[in-house]
Amino acid sequence: MEGCSYTAFAYVYDELMDNVPYDEWAEYLTGMLKEYGVPEGLVCELGCGTGQMTRRLAAAGYDMIGIDLSEDMLEVARTHEDEEFAHPILYLQQDMRSFELYGTVAAVVSLCDSMNYITDREELLAVFRLVNNYLDPGGVFIFDLNTEYKYRELLGDTTIAENREEVSFIWENLYDAETHLNEYCLTLFAKAEEGEEGEAPLYEKYEEVHLQRAYSLEEIKELLSEAGLKFLAAYDVLTHEAPGAECERMYIVAGEGYQSGKVYL
Repeated sequence: MEGCSYTAFAYVYDELMDNVPYDEWAEYLTGMLKEYGVPEGLVCELGCGTGQMTRRLAAAGYDMIGIDLSEDMLEVARTHEDEEFAHPILYLQQDMRSFELYGTVAAVVSLCDSMNYITDREELLAVFRLVNNYLDPGGVFIFDLNTEYKYRELLGDTTIAENREEVSFIWENLYDAETHLNEYCLTLFAKAEEGEEGEAPLYEKYEEVHLQRAYSLEEIKELLSEAGLKFLAAYDVLTHEAPGAECERMYIVAGEGYQSGKVYL
């Protein structure tokens, strides 16, 4: 993930995100990669985090590169390096706004709203230009985005709290409709050690602030075009339907000419 620290959060991220349907997302993504002409080959994931999707794509037979800004997230990802894949995963600690690869790749993917963390329009354009630079001729770029509807109507100015045995959190969310910026202040209470017999366990408190931006589909189309990428399709999450008014997460497909999918211009 980009644009935030993900320090303490990295070590409890997978536990707190255990409701994310990674298997379903991976099946959908691999289906789209095949549909747009990438049934195999080298794939780069931007904002790979703890490698949940990276490993699933590797298990599907893709030769994976995972890029993330957070060394802590990558340290968690590398704890799975003993898993057997056709090709070992290469993890690189880099900022997606200035990432470098050793050559071109068949596809670039980015999920879990990593692109929303790029809150500056020119910086997102820089990401798209780098993607275009490192894509094979005919390569495909697939990424998801949280929508403005989700930030405005579902998250808004709310507080979410959850109490678990190993870790608890308080999520205080703020959305500014004028700037399209969504800020959430995350307070974590993670179990540090078990207490003595008859005593309560000890917990450590961590605080992190994360910032995301909502982009309209029209903004994304403009930036892709400016970066030299061809917009191919936009889908509502896990469908082949165009994003509707109440779409919470949309998938964008861009590239250099694969047109087997349905295109919404």
